[in-house]
Amino acid sequence: MHRRTALKLPLLLAAGATLSTVPVASAAAARWPAARANSWYKAQGWLVGANYVPVTASNQIEMWQPGTYDPRRIDGELQVARRIGMNTVRVFLHDQLWAQDRAGFLRRVQQFVTIAANRGIKPLFVLFDSCWDPHPKVGPQRAPTPGVHNSGWVQGPGADLIDDPAYLPVLHDYVTGIIGAFRADSRVLGWDLWNEPDNPAKQYRKVERADKLKVVAKLLPQVFEWARAVDPVQPLTSGVWQGSWAPSRRSAIASIQLDNSDVITFHSYGDPDEFDARIDELTPLGRPMICTEYLAREEGSTVEGILPVAKKRGVGVYNWGLIAGRTQTYLPWDSWDNPYDAPPKTWFHDLIQPDGRAYRPSEIATIQKLTAPAPPA
Repeated sequence: MHRRTALKLPLLLAAGATLSTVPVASAAAARWPAARANSWYKAQGWLVGANYVPVTASNQIEMWQPGTYDPRRIDGELQVARRIGMNTVRVFLHDQLWAQDRAGFLRRVQQFVTIAANRGIKPLFVLFDSCWDPHPKVGPQRAPTPGVHNSGWVQGPGADLIDDPAYLPVLHDYVTGIIGAFRADSRVLGWDLWNEPDNPAKQYRKVERADKLKVVAKLLPQVFEWARAVDPVQPLTSGVWQGSWAPSRRSAIASIQLDNSDVITFHSYGDPDEFDARIDELTPLGRPMICTEYLAREEGSTVEGILPVAKKRGVGVYNWGLIAGRTQTYLPWDSWDNPYDAPPKTWFHDLIQPDGRAYRPSEIATIQKLTAPAPPA
């Protein structure tokens, strides 16, 4: 699949918001009480969306940096998301973009929020990520490896900077600066502070840090503290994704995530029964739940299987991937071991082909049916 597509994209009509400075709260606020979290969640309606990267970007750096940031395409692709029936997207940011040019990066994020709002979409922003390449660099990104799933994705903070004392103030300013700019903006859904913080990045084990989990476990509580000090009107979260989530059995990092999150987020690539069981596991926490990653068709995680369960249980959902592009996430995880010569008959992630046609029209019909407003009584 070629990165250039025939998808017809409308001109961007809305300009980005003017860069402004928002004061940071003077004292750290407390974690939201469950009642506040549940009240907030009820006001959002049922959240259905996708993890979003433009077709032309291989990772979060390429999505946002000057020269490859493409607001016209973003507008057109978010229009597709809304037409499908989605009301939110999950979007990854990167600390090195802030370090490179905080004012320019913030302007682009503000413009994105405006574009999304004009399409009826609320973004859930991800600030840090422990998945895939541990050595990110700004500038031109390498081309995707042919036939390999998500071969260009990068971590943030990278292994070289995550515990560098000189870089710690940059990380603090990034968290407080990005969240502070939108702390009172209802167009932003929330803040997913760290994606899969305890992911070992096995595909990069030869260049991954052996002490990664120890370093992350030290930094993650600080990230929550920094974000909490800004006192945003949006909730904070970090999604659990592996192991047991029962209080007596969960890992130290999972405990940090669940004990500090205002709303509970999790990942599930299992079949509907496993998805339902994961919800049961988290229900005793008494907080709203959002599955921020699902859809692995060969693993039994499908739109038609997961979405009805999520709606019945009142759980928000984001599938991985909107339109197939440079991330190549229509390829399965095992493509890292055995690269594919052509797209598989059964896609792994993603909903839409590069020319704008649905990969499976039945999936789009399911989303539209389940997200349609209820008829008047």
